[in-house]
Amino acid sequence: MAPKVVLVTGAGGYVGAHLAARLAANPDIERVLGVDTAPPASSLLKAMGRAEFVRADIRNPLIAKVLSSARVDTVVHAATTANPPGPSRRTVIKEMNVIGTMQLLAACQRSPLVRNLVVKSSAAIYGAGARVPAVCTEDMAPKASSGYAKDAVEVEGYVRGFARRRPDVRVTVTRLTNMIGPGVDTVLTRYFALPVVPTVLGYDARVQLLHPEDALAVLERATVADLPGVYNVGGDGVLSLSQAIRRAGKLPVPMPRAALPAAGRVLKGVDFSDDQIQFLNYGRVVDTTRLKRDFGFEPKWSTRQAFDDFVHDKRRIDG
Repeated sequence: MAPKVVLVTGAGGYVGAHLAARLAANPDIERVLGVDTAPPASSLLKAMGRAEFVRADIRNPLIAKVLSSARVDTVVHAATTANPPGPSRRTVIKEMNVIGTMQLLAACQRSPLVRNLVVKSSAAIYGAGARVPAVCTEDMAPKASSGYAKDAVEVEGYVRGFARRRPDVRVTVTRLTNMIGPGVDTVLTRYFALPVVPTVLGYDARVQLLHPEDALAVLERATVADLPGVYNVGGDGVLSLSQAIRRAGKLPVPMPRAALPAAGRVLKGVDFSDDQIQFLNYGRVVDTTRLKRDFGFEPKWSTRQAFDDFVHDKRRIDG
C-alpha cells in the first residue's frame, strides 16, 4: 500500500533529516514524523519543511505510543550509524543500533497499521578480508564479526525475524556502501580530511563509495514504491586507497597494521577500530545488478565523482 503516514528514525542526523524533507515534499504523503533523541541542526530542521520532529528514543518501549497515536503505516529506520567513530562511544552506538532496532521492530510488530518497513543497513555486513570475494552479492552470508559491521549483522537478523512474524508487511533493506560527499560526517570523510593519512603497510584497498544524494534517492524510492527485498547500493566503479589519497591532495603514511590503533589515539575523532583497519587493508566492493535491474535505480554519481565532489567541497570550505 502507498504510504500515508511515515515515521523516519535518525531525524537528528544528515540522512534522516534530509529524507524526512524529501518525503514531506511528496503531496501523496499526508504526514511525516522524524524522531531522534536530539533535534537536527537548525538549518536541517528548517529544511525538513512540513515534516514534524518528535523527540523520542527508539530504545524506549514508548516508541510504540508514537506509532499508534500518529497512526503510522510506514517506518523508515535510518538511525543505524557508525558515528561518532572510535571506541569511546562504542557502547552508546551499539545500544542505539541494536537495542533501538529491537524496540522499534517490537513496536512495529504490535501495530496492525504498519504495512511498510524500510531499513538503512550497511555493506559492512559482508566484512572485509582475504576470504571475502572481490565483489559481494546480496545472497552472500554475512562475514562481519566486530564493531559496527557486527551491529549491521544483528540488525538484519532482527529484521528477518520481524519479516517472518509479519508477512503482511513489505520489508526493504538497503545495504549502503561508505557514503562520502558534501555535508556528511562519516568515518571516511574524517579519515580523508587528515593532513597526513595513515595506511596499512603493504596493502592498497579497493573502495566503492556512495554519494549522499544517491543514498537519499534510494531510501526515498524504497519508501514510496513496492520494492521488497535486499539491495546493495553503491556508486559505479572503484578507487584504490592510494588513488583516493592522491586525489585528495594528501600525503599517505604507510605503517604496520599494529601501529594504527596508536595513530588513532593521536588523531582524535578518526576510527581505527579492528573492523575499520580490516577495511583499510582489503576494502569492499558490492554488486549492484539487483539495484539497477529489480529496484530500477541507476546511481547518478560514480565512486570517483562522489569522492571528487567531497574533495571539491572540502577545499571550498577550507579556503
